[in-house]
Amino acid sequence: MNFWDKLKKPIFVLAPMADVTDSAFRRIIAKYGKPDVTWTEFVSADGLALAPLEGREKLLKGLEYSETERPIVAQFFTAIPEHMEKAARLAVELGFDGVDINMGCPDKSVEKQGSGAALIKNPKLARELIRSAKRGAPNLPISVKTRIGYNKPELEEWTRELLQEDIAVLIFHARIRKEMSKVPARWEFIKRAVEIRDEINSKTLIFGNGDVKDLSEAQERVEETGCDGVMLGRAIFGNPWLFSGQGRTLSRGEGGGQGRTLSMNTSKIHRDKGIVNPEDRLKVLLEHVRLFDKLLGGYKSFAVMKKHFKAYISGFDGAQEIRAKLMETNSLSEFEEAMLSIDFSSHL
Repeated sequence: MNFWDKLKKPIFVLAPMADVTDSAFRRIIAKYGKPDVTWTEFVSADGLALAPLEGREKLLKGLEYSETERPIVAQFFTAIPEHMEKAARLAVELGFDGVDINMGCPDKSVEKQGSGAALIKNPKLARELIRSAKRGAPNLPISVKTRIGYNKPELEEWTRELLQEDIAVLIFHARIRKEMSKVPARWEFIKRAVEIRDEINSKTLIFGNGDVKDLSEAQERVEETGCDGVMLGRAIFGNPWLFSGQGRTLSRGEGGGQGRTLSMNTSKIHRDKGIVNPEDRLKVLLEHVRLFDKLLGGYKSFAVMKKHFKAYISGFDGAQEIRAKLMETNSLSEFEEAMLSIDFSSHL
């Protein structure tokens, strides 16, 4: 079944980001601000097909999800059609709602394999990968996430090539590969992609991605381009409330997780309606760290969590000092000890 047909437009979805939108963070996001659709981090189809048992187990960790995240799409990368077919078949076995093919990642190690953004230079292979995914998952919708070009904009040719295949959703990061994320996203190309789709009478949904900071801006992008949905990525950092429409204030005691409680003097905290205050952000950070340790401890380095610290801990007096202390921690126990040792009343 194509779950996309049941969703109300515009559709706002969570971008897949390596070592960011892992299973722990996705559960936090689903709890505090659920997107319309969730993506996994990208997973190597080659690794799933070829890695020894230990390596395969680690890759399978990237495909763990909770029912709260549905509908959820598994994203794979490869340049080998047979491996894509096997990965798509695995997605069916694991109960995913859809399969996405990464054709936009600019990482050099990914491109060396001929996958990711390198596929923009090889439309024939790109189309074969789509057909392979369909053979592996004939009853799941297939989507593609890509860019508007490689060294230069190639939207006209690239869009028409991909839309010759019957894909459910085509997501464009509104930059070329050469630009990485160093220049502003060019949403005029998303508008053109919609026009091309309509010209050839395709039923594929067109989504845009790039530089969207909140749902209000996402709605503006939909109105100016006519796209069917928007994928939000970096805006989720430190803000699992993003898809709720705006930050919200959590109730007392919510988000603390299990184990020792976090005691803070909050008399100086200002609570405005619709704004997530510093105390609540710290509580959800603690919950996030504990969940990371529970789900991914032993599989991922604790250092992965540190990229979240700056995002959660910012925008209030003393944030830099608190963040610096937490950045010195290297485990859940050290993190909890640091949190308990901080005199929050002097900062918040």
